Formats: sequence, C-alpha cells, structure tokens
Amino acid sequence: MEYHLPVPVPFQELQQLRAGDVVYLSGTIYTARDAAHARFAEQLRRGEPLPLPKGSCVYYAGPCPAAPGEVIGPCGPTTSKRMDAYTPSLIDYGVCQIIGKGARSAAVNAAMKGRAVHFAATGGAGMLYASRITACDLIAYEDLGAEAVYRLTVEEFPVIVSFDLLGNDVYAQSSNQDHK
Repeated sequence: MEYHLPVPVPFQELQQLRAGDVVYLSGTIYTARDAAHARFAEQLRRGEPLPLPKGSCVYYAGPCPAAPGEVIGPCGPTTSKRMDAYTPSLIDYGVCQIIGKGARSAAVNAAMKGRAVHFAATGGAGMLYASRITACDLIAYEDLGAEAVYRLTVEEFPVIVSFDLLGNDVYAQSSNQDHK
C-alpha cells in the first residue's frame, strides 16, 4: 500500500501500516545520530526531559551544511543498528516512529513491537531527502555540529515501513526469502 501521512504520524494511523508499505511523510521530524543518542541516554538516566516531544519521529541523520541559498545540505540516513543500545529507552520515553537504514537487533524489534514503527530510508539518497526538507532548525546540542538535534519540516518524504507494530520485519522477510 501507499500512504501520504502527517508526521508525527498519529498512533492510530501507525496501526494500519504494514511492513513493505510506502509512506510519504509531511510535517516535523527530528534528526539524531550517535552522539545525540548518548546525550539522550544521559538525560533519561537523570530523569530529565528530552529536547524532542513524546510521540515524535526521529530520523537517524546528520545533515551536511547547506550551500548558499539552500535550506539544508545532503541529509541521508545512517545505519540504524548504531542506535540500538539507546532505542529501547527512547521508545519507553515515547518516541514511536524512527527513520533509519537497515535492520534492527532482536532486542530493538522486541521493544518496538506494538509501540513503534521503523521506516527505512534509502542510503545514498541524501540529495533526494534534502529536496524534501523545507525548513531546518537547530534545537539541541549545537556543539555536536552535524550530530546536533535538528527539527526538520518535510514534504512528501519517501520511506518504506520496515518494521510494523505487529512485528513484521521486511529485513527478516527478505532473509527468509533468501533461504528458499
């Protein structure tokens, strides 16, 4: 199926999505990579709120600097597994949609089941994704540069549901197909 949805996607709409669906997101997402996730973990450990709202969508990306006259530079996804150590606590905090590249660990899949959806973004498509970003605002951890947390406004941002709320995983499905 193909969907055009607001982001953050309301939880009831996440429930209709299935692994393999194509989704075009329009609205607000937040970037966060390894260094930002380490800071999130520290803040959560101290019982402090995170600089992003509960229910938000986190995009595993570190935008490149914008060229003159541009909103943002290339902004492609990084490998999701790099954030696996931090993801269960972010889901516990209330993050229920994640955009990244590649499969997740069994522990992250277990944490996501029934609570969060993983969207796959295409690696090497940083310029395509940049063309779908209409605003970029630094919101936290300025000292981290590209790994700081940015609030992005996106229009028709293309992703594929790689892990749905029922626990269906496109990476596991493709792996099973390889063995037939």
